[in-house]
Amino acid sequence: MLDFFNIDSALSEEERAVRDSVRRFVDERVLPIIGDAYVQGRFPRELIPEMGELGVFGANLPEEYGCAGLNNVQYGLIMQELERGDSGVRSFASVQGALAMYPIYAFGSEEQKRRWLPPMARGEVIGCFGLTEPDYGSNPSGMITMAKEQGDGTWLLNGSKMWITNGSTANIAVVWAKTNGDASDRSIRGFIVPTDTAGFKAKDQKGKLSLRASDTSELSFQDVHLPADAILPTSGGLKSPLMCLTQARYGISWGALGAAIACFEEALEYSKTRVMFERPIGGYQIQQVRLADMLTEIVKGQLVSLHLGRLKDAGTFTPQQVSLAKRNNVNIATEIAREARRLLGANGILAEYSAMRHMANLESVYTYEGTHDVHSLILGQAVTGLNAFK
Repeated sequence: MLDFFNIDSALSEEERAVRDSVRRFVDERVLPIIGDAYVQGRFPRELIPEMGELGVFGANLPEEYGCAGLNNVQYGLIMQELERGDSGVRSFASVQGALAMYPIYAFGSEEQKRRWLPPMARGEVIGCFGLTEPDYGSNPSGMITMAKEQGDGTWLLNGSKMWITNGSTANIAVVWAKTNGDASDRSIRGFIVPTDTAGFKAKDQKGKLSLRASDTSELSFQDVHLPADAILPTSGGLKSPLMCLTQARYGISWGALGAAIACFEEALEYSKTRVMFERPIGGYQIQQVRLADMLTEIVKGQLVSLHLGRLKDAGTFTPQQVSLAKRNNVNIATEIAREARRLLGANGILAEYSAMRHMANLESVYTYEGTHDVHSLILGQAVTGLNAFK
């Protein structure tokens, strides 16, 4: 892998070792099958046990709960390598760790942590994250899913969620709902909902032209009865799910670089071997400019995410900094994938090449976990002090 700015020198030996182990897994197990899985529209579930053995699920959560206890740069490098394979593979690990395991760790009781986190780290229990609704994506405070507390302390859950990664695969769903009819943001609480609970249904999202090697579902809850201990006890208000999204967005900033790297390296190799007008196309100015632009943006993105990871490990990062990294890196990765596809010409539309698959996937990544425009407004508010959301 090309390291034009010797960024490896800024990584510790342990960080490089984690990255290289996941890189080998992607090269040996993901890349040989992912093109066919994408065309077939299936998530390669056969990879889940191996991913569990690698320790990629909740990798930056503590060892006492069966997780790898890695630092945030190591976690980011894992996300980079997984998305170098496919956004769907990274999304699976990202949702499992940052959106299902993290809220249990951050807001759950000790009993909930001990019960769920070790088997989730091993990939034996799969989780999903239920926040987005059919009519409330960028405005999660408008959710209408309700959990009403019953007289005996149990809960009755009703509502629906949309665009839920891992939804049809999951054994448990971390569902966010307003409680007891209170419409305010303050009433939002998290619940652990086993997917075999009566009244819970998951329906595959059909017709996707992006993230085809990913399980995306609509969840519905019709009079789902939950025990008193289903609630995440320290969750409260919209801040709680947004904290989870911050964790996921951080990983996405690295993951998008993996997709960009895959497209750049494919385009670079192709430019050296594809002969047109009796010379490799890499010898033409227009293609060299393309490659130079791709390389420059990848290096800039790597430096952003690496420094953000150091800030996160030091406990001094902000959600706004994560927004900048997610917004920038996904945007440049989307452009790099498009330019790589163009460099490959007609061959760029074939599944045996990765550029168009990554290009289509990144259009979803551009939208989920906070759209590009939403992150623009987050940054605008951070620098002006003025709220443009209302």
